[in-house]
Amino acid sequence: MAERSTAAVDVADNGGDQPPVADAAKATADGVDTQNGRAADGPMPEKDGERRKAAPAAAPELHSGHKLARRYRLEECVTRLDGFSSWRAMDEKLRRAVGVHLLPADHPRARSVLAAARSSALLGDPRFVHVLDAVEDSDLVYVVHEWLPDATELTALLAAGPLEPHECYQLVSQVSQAMAAAHREGLAHLRLTPSAILRTSTGQYRIRGLAVNAALRGITSDTPQRTDTEAIGALLYASLTQRWPYETDAYGLAGLPKGVGLIPPDQVRAGVHRGLGQLAMRALANDGATASRQEPPCTTPEELAKAVAAMPRIRPPEPAFTAPPEYQHTTYQQGSYGRPSTHPGMPGTQPIAVPPPPPLQSRTGRVLKWGVAALLIAALGLGSWQLADTLLDRVKGDSGGNSTSQPPKSGEGPKGPKPSKPLPIADASVFGKDPIKPEDARKAVDGDFDTAWRTLRFDGYGGKFGNLDSYDDGSGIIVDLGSVKEVTGFEADMFTAGHKLEVRAAAPEASSARTIADFPQELHKLGNTGKKVEGTLTTPVKTRFVLVHITVLPSEKGDSYRGGIREIRVLGPVE
Repeated sequence: MAERSTAAVDVADNGGDQPPVADAAKATADGVDTQNGRAADGPMPEKDGERRKAAPAAAPELHSGHKLARRYRLEECVTRLDGFSSWRAMDEKLRRAVGVHLLPADHPRARSVLAAARSSALLGDPRFVHVLDAVEDSDLVYVVHEWLPDATELTALLAAGPLEPHECYQLVSQVSQAMAAAHREGLAHLRLTPSAILRTSTGQYRIRGLAVNAALRGITSDTPQRTDTEAIGALLYASLTQRWPYETDAYGLAGLPKGVGLIPPDQVRAGVHRGLGQLAMRALANDGATASRQEPPCTTPEELAKAVAAMPRIRPPEPAFTAPPEYQHTTYQQGSYGRPSTHPGMPGTQPIAVPPPPPLQSRTGRVLKWGVAALLIAALGLGSWQLADTLLDRVKGDSGGNSTSQPPKSGEGPKGPKPSKPLPIADASVFGKDPIKPEDARKAVDGDFDTAWRTLRFDGYGGKFGNLDSYDDGSGIIVDLGSVKEVTGFEADMFTAGHKLEVRAAAPEASSARTIADFPQELHKLGNTGKKVEGTLTTPVKTRFVLVHITVLPSEKGDSYRGGIREIRVLGPVE
């Protein structure tokens, strides 16, 4: 199973007005992540002039593997909210990943979503994530758009800290110019959040969800240009300070202190670029509340783009350069090869040629030379004979030996670990009081490394299940061998490194195993692991059930945690 891209469907922004609480992570019946009883893609705080239309809560009941138009195969549901769902899918015709928004044809927003998608597709601006298809098919309406696997959300960039001034300059410059071009064509975004901005591997910023994001949520505005301009100002403010410029926390960022109002970025964080900070205030305070020392407010993306162009260009930081170590001349290059070293206190000492030793020309010398030569020849012959004898013994051993091979002496056993082989697996199930995606359990034992059982995404808690009532026993996969077998080892390929887990086995007399108490035999101690976990048992154990038990999940991005298992193999002795 492919991992969820940070450039995935543009409606999942991990944002919202309230921070997560201790009991906030649960799963709906179809496995969609939720927070505080709602989808992880929370509503964006409404601004003046924006209106949100009511919508039914039910989204189309589709599952992984469903195919649209015999072409788009749904793979992972990313968001289910307000009667629509968003998926990562595969375009089997062009063999590429795509994103898909789905909603019922009778949804009150279906017509506006189709109209927005088709208008956005006509723009054809490379600074936007392109809409590839917008279709009404019997009882479904779906919108297909690009999927950028090499791009990173601004949300993830800001989780690591504020951006460099050059990056902030590139962000506001590219986004304001792109939105100015869109507004000239009569298109507005109305939902420019940090997750709607993607940075590609080449350093370009691209905007996703133009017109479509707002249509999916029923967001409208009487002043669309002002709404988008203020949103760009908020993005710039957040990039400079790593704070959201309102009193509420949102998109993984802390808000401003309550009661102080909108304060300049340089009062929030020291060292903020003054020109960019003033530009953010001009875009944000476009209701006339701009400080008197600053220029007039920017009320449209066009005005903001011109203000950026009028600024002195901010150069990228100089790359760090480490001077190479000083080149050391060899003694030969220094001209001292073959010369005696000069002693301290004798700087003027001239080099003295050392004569070579006289050759062994006497009778005694000739005897010594022949004696040494004979000894060398004998040593070489003996070594060659021993080497050939050793190689011959190895060849005999590799071919299984012959009737003259001697059996091991009494008391001697075979050396090395006992040969093992994978045992057949009858079934697999998800461990835990509230099983996570039980329908995907078989993906962890199907022999296919392209599939995997994945957990939900949990925000906060350091990835520890023990803080959650529904998962205080952790999670994992229970492997059922079908009957009691002798187990000599195990291998588990994890979806990513960083899990904290243990491997345990049930008692041989157990006919079922559900709780942690049902697995008394420890095969692998609890600890942090890499992408592969394996172990060989010095003493085989007999069991029918083996549990790969996960207690802490690895970080996916920022303060979000998610894990999974690609493949489990239980080993037994070779018959």
